Amino acid sequence: MTSQVLTLIGNMASAPLEPVHIERVFRRLATTGEVDWLAEREACDLFIESPLSAVDVAARAREALSGTAPGTAPGTAPGTAIDAVCTAVEGRRKKLLVSDMDSTVIDQECIDELGDAFGVGSRIREITAAVVNGEISFSDALRKRMALMKGMQRSLLESVYEERISLKAGARTFVRTMRAHGAFCILVSGGFSFFTRRIAERIGFHDHQGNQLAFEDGKLTGEVLEPILGRSAKLDTLTRLCDEKGLEPSDVLAVGDGANDIKMIEAAGLGVAFHGSDSLKERASACIDHGDLTALLYIQGFRKSEFVLS
Repeated sequence: MTSQVLTLIGNMASAPLEPVHIERVFRRLATTGEVDWLAEREACDLFIESPLSAVDVAARAREALSGTAPGTAPGTAPGTAIDAVCTAVEGRRKKLLVSDMDSTVIDQECIDELGDAFGVGSRIREITAAVVNGEISFSDALRKRMALMKGMQRSLLESVYEERISLKAGARTFVRTMRAHGAFCILVSGGFSFFTRRIAERIGFHDHQGNQLAFEDGKLTGEVLEPILGRSAKLDTLTRLCDEKGLEPSDVLAVGDGANDIKMIEAAGLGVAFHGSDSLKERASACIDHGDLTALLYIQGFRKSEFVLS
């Protein structure tokens, strides 16, 4: 039997967490345990002993909450938008955050927004979707998309950032709370440093990393400067920072949404698929499908009273 903590995260406005949900989960797991509320009707920890892996515990909890558990009569347990993540009790609070940018800490895919602004949006999105689903290599896709935007004025990139890019709910609170509690936070993106620099400063990351755009006479050349940062670059950054800071992969929280994040998600002690693609969710140790980014604080055992509110 292994000591584990199962964190349930609801939403006060749309899906408040109630005692009945906890009872349903305990019943599905055929166990009981201590309940510790991290935020009233919003998040709680269930400390349990189970022979199951953390991934299996979370999967069974989600079944119980969605009404798909074996033996559940139709209509007796309506699906509820509550997330469930199981982790080891020890070492929950991570010391290094490695985060994707597009569709993870911002609502958009920057390259798609640039394509829309330049009139090639539909062609760009087709390629982006193939990347997210793991159907085409990231570097090949990036080159194809950039070629479509040859000649774009730098001023158009500025307007896209100012007018089209918005932060994910909870992004500032998530990063600033981890930073305030001693974690090093880096934004690592297969997107562009033009955006990562601005977003990192806006949210509160210590550092950022992204691909470098090539300009000539204030216009995009249609090329990206080498080396192109993709899946391996994100993993390399995680490994390098662990070495530099004397940390283990178990000390890392990595978060992303697509196939390009798989390698770093698999390497991290806590790898989170945040509203992620199916290909990523299959490889992640944790999935958040309903909550905002503050859910990643709850699964580390932070109480709402500890959040650094933005």
